[in-house]
Amino acid sequence: MIRVVEAIATAAGGAAVASSAGGVVGLAVPAGVVGAVNGAVSGWRGIYDWRCASGAVAFVLDSSWALTTTAAAAGSHLVALGTGGLDAGLSRRRNRHVYRRGFTPRRGFAVTLGNVVSGAGDTSVAARRELVDDHEEVHIWQARLLGPLFPVVYLGWMVLSVPLAVVGWVRHRPEGGLLAAIDRCAYWRNPLEVHAYGRAHRLRATRATAAALR
Repeated sequence: MIRVVEAIATAAGGAAVASSAGGVVGLAVPAGVVGAVNGAVSGWRGIYDWRCASGAVAFVLDSSWALTTTAAAAGSHLVALGTGGLDAGLSRRRNRHVYRRGFTPRRGFAVTLGNVVSGAGDTSVAARRELVDDHEEVHIWQARLLGPLFPVVYLGWMVLSVPLAVVGWVRHRPEGGLLAAIDRCAYWRNPLEVHAYGRAHRLRATRATAAALR
């Protein structure tokens, strides 16, 4: 019963906030639908941590400024239907949905769209849980804070970097071939990925130092 109440309340709140935000650009109805869907699914699963300010902030951003990526997240939910393997422990009151499988265009890599992480893998393994907490969590908040700018920055970097990578490969012929050169430039040097990997590296170093001092 509590889950039903939270789902209804979060759906109603999400629809209200989203339709208000979407109305600014004449898209009140589709925005309201996205907000309601996100609210219903998130409320049913209890992902927003209402005990902390971060939960309310995440909900408001998902339902307004970050509606573009929240809409994309609905696609991840659809792909994950029946086969996604939701990890409730990494999702409930964590302001995110985490699927072990689902939408995984690149084998071995987790993918984050909006507040949905797909392809987390075997989350019984500490390294995969740390991947979600240390790296994918960064992408979730990048999307929330950058809003509609997030896909522009992320995909824009990839599109613009491909011809540069091709030119660099033709001139220098680095090891690994053309595809590896494109991957290095388009993915590994993407500023949003550099930020996420940098945070993950710092957290791993902190944990290693703490373990060594025990």
